[in-house]
Amino acid sequence: MKESAPAKAEALIPQFVFERLLNQDQGGRRISLLGKINSEPALLIVERAAFSVEDAHLRNLSSSLSRIQNLGANDIYNWFMASSASASPDTSSQQPQDLKINLIYPCTPKHVQKYSSQEVRVVTETPEIYTKYVRPYAQRMREEGRLNWVFNIIDGMAEQEDVMYRESGTEEGFLLAPDLNWDRKTLTSLHLLCLIERRDIWSIRDLRKSHVPWLKHMRDKLLASTTKLYPAIDADQIKLYFHYQPTYYHLHVHIVHAAFDAGATQSVGKALGLEHVISQLETLDSGVNADGNEASLADVDLTYTLGERSELWEKVFMPLKSGGLPDIGT
Repeated sequence: MKESAPAKAEALIPQFVFERLLNQDQGGRRISLLGKINSEPALLIVERAAFSVEDAHLRNLSSSLSRIQNLGANDIYNWFMASSASASPDTSSQQPQDLKINLIYPCTPKHVQKYSSQEVRVVTETPEIYTKYVRPYAQRMREEGRLNWVFNIIDGMAEQEDVMYRESGTEEGFLLAPDLNWDRKTLTSLHLLCLIERRDIWSIRDLRKSHVPWLKHMRDKLLASTTKLYPAIDADQIKLYFHYQPTYYHLHVHIVHAAFDAGATQSVGKALGLEHVISQLETLDSGVNADGNEASLADVDLTYTLGERSELWEKVFMPLKSGGLPDIGT
């Protein structure tokens, strides 16, 4: 019987003889291999398929994992490496840890909102909207204990073995540590986090023109520390950026490999490059604003994206869009 075209094509894969790795991209989720099939050159490009969302698979997902290894824990946050292949006595030590897992326990309704599928809206936050609605919202978030895990690191109560660089003793202190979303192995998906020590700068909105020398010093130290820790990475292969709105209201800088595509978290409407922020601060007037305070990024319009399930959209920007009055009290 004549072999079908699909069967003929499928038979080629086992015949591939590996020679060398050409590339690993998409945060390590796709590899390009050079090899031969029947002595002829061949390229094999392997990419992880999407997860199955069938109910039966999802119910058994957590119990089917093997080689679970805890990378760290802080407050309600835990992160792990694991293998998606079921372990057997003969293969358990050979299965690669191909999954990076985060566990939030116990989680809050706001965590559920953040990680749920939702439509995205583009909003413009004026200085007035920030002062009247967003700043009080941020204060409420801080008062609810959302920053316990951050303060645990800064105060030396957690993750001290992961702190890679630290400057302390002044108002300009900061530290460098791995982001919980990085597997700590794949350099092209490098993701580090810089936390400032002072607690009065909640977001880029609190940055003033006088902070420019500090931001430049921090930039230089972060680049130097990262390239020293990972010599295979050059300074011009590193991106530094802030988020606005941030996930939590304590100023922090993301440090990632330039080849790392993190999707929406680095997109327009979410990420603001550190160099861009410095440049914008430098263009501010040197005097004071209408309230008698030093000019800052609280005095400019900021346009960004929000999920429709986010509290800021539901309680601030959706009411404003419909002509109503925002309510950030509850």
